[in-house]
Amino acid sequence: MQATDALFLAPHPDDVEIAAGGTVLRLRARGLAVALVDVTRGEKGSRGTVDDRAREAAAAAKALDVGQRVNLGLPDTGVRVDDQNVRRVVELLRTARPRLFFAPAERDVHPDHVAVGELAGRAFFLAGLVNFAPELGAPHRPRLFARYPGNVPVEPTFAVDISDVVAGKAAAIRCYATQLQPGDRSHLIQGLDVLERAQARDRFYGARIGVAAAEPFVVDGPLPIRDVALLG
Repeated sequence: MQATDALFLAPHPDDVEIAAGGTVLRLRARGLAVALVDVTRGEKGSRGTVDDRAREAAAAAKALDVGQRVNLGLPDTGVRVDDQNVRRVVELLRTARPRLFFAPAERDVHPDHVAVGELAGRAFFLAGLVNFAPELGAPHRPRLFARYPGNVPVEPTFAVDISDVVAGKAAAIRCYATQLQPGDRSHLIQGLDVLERAQARDRFYGARIGVAAAEPFVVDGPLPIRDVALLG
């Protein structure tokens, strides 16, 4: 993977688009390089084949104007938090060397979201240690490590106003046509398809900060702000 400004780690294709697609678009509008890393291929999902999901993920990356998207190919519903997988994420961080690192919140009903969130946390710390696996590259720890929600609401540390890119985010999510098919919704955790869920959540968090739509993120500890004027 090439060097990037921001790296988004996702359990499955479509997770980044649902939770943080607007933030990706905002970063790209600022000229920052963004890379997406899907941990699994989503092969255990109720709809769509592995090939379908791969085509949809490629189309969504194009819609988000993202040049780098890779898949680690770990087993869907079977992601393990072990040394091998931690090392893979450490190597990603040391190779891509992002300043901004986004990963799932650890509290979720889907075991893959929980596991990937834990993998991200361990790798974030270990990647910065000089004496941890030096064969994986020079140490690097992103300046910001932020978590995005999956199926469980969060109390955000900050929320990104995405009001001006709502249409672009929707276009990226619509690339996942297999996940938007009408019909039986019994397999859906909240009874909403991926686009409906994203838009409902974005409106809710947008209302909390006084805008049309926003994406929430959680950061451990205080969020460092060097220029208070940026909050205006």
